[in-house]
Amino acid sequence: MTQIIRDRTVVEDDWTVVRESEDGVLPDGKIVVPLAWWQANRSALLASRGRDALGVWLAPDSEPADIAADLDSIALVAVDFPKFADGRGYSIARLLRERYGYRGELRAIGDVLRDQLFYLKRCGFDAFAVRADKDIHDALHAFGELTLEYQAAVDEPLPLFRGLRAA
Repeated sequence: MTQIIRDRTVVEDDWTVVRESEDGVLPDGKIVVPLAWWQANRSALLASRGRDALGVWLAPDSEPADIAADLDSIALVAVDFPKFADGRGYSIARLLRERYGYRGELRAIGDVLRDQLFYLKRCGFDAFAVRADKDIHDALHAFGELTLEYQAAVDEPLPLFRGLRAA
């Protein structure tokens, strides 16, 4: 079984990310479907799986507003990073957390590397599917490598200079 990082701990992943299904047959168990699949089959998915076994993944060009009304109907939102250099997923995460108030699991999938984890966490991600050819246990060290945060983010709404003035 695949492993992921959830809440800074390596755990077994019990979700299957569905990339494409030409025949329309979905795997058993917990699934994460593309946004377009969710939009086309929302009622049927909820009837057959229930909220706790459903997740939706967003591509970098997806609009978080398109899923905002459905956030209470799904257990997990994943954001795909098709390549390391594509940073649009960071903005999607912040919008989901700050504008739409999403409090469920927010997972980074795709080309996710150790160098990104600290910053992904700051934007609101709490689960990470590190690229399969990388050492997931080594990736855990990314969370402790930087100790000073200058900018405001999901995990710290005050920038450093405001916090210093308050102290």
